[in-house]
Amino acid sequence: MMTDPVADMLTRMRNALKAGHDRVEFPASKMKAGICKVLKDEGYIQSFKIIAKTKSDIRLKVVFKEDAIKGLRRYSRPGLRQYRGYDEIPRVLSGLGTAIVSTSRGIVSDRFAKQNKVGGEILCTVW
Repeated sequence: MMTDPVADMLTRMRNALKAGHDRVEFPASKMKAGICKVLKDEGYIQSFKIIAKTKSDIRLKVVFKEDAIKGLRRYSRPGLRQYRGYDEIPRVLSGLGTAIVSTSRGIVSDRFAKQNKVGGEILCTVW
């Protein structure tokens, strides 16, 4: 049993980037798909899709853009959840990076959350 599936996803992505792979696969969930959607909308990854290998195992396949992601970091974790209002969402690298936030409107980027004045749990940061 895995205690933090989002951290596992980020670690797999980080390892694939360091190894020079252009794609990575990991077990899928709605939250992971939402994070990948934000990464695609912000231009960090080229594409992602849900592929089914067996009936019980649904996998997510991510194709990276070349040199788009320099770093990934888990912000909130199961032992210490980080909730912030829209005006307290951290700026990543003075606005050059992106924070991914789980809000009442779904999983969105920090820019969207600030524009729509919604706060939530800060899942991770990407730069």
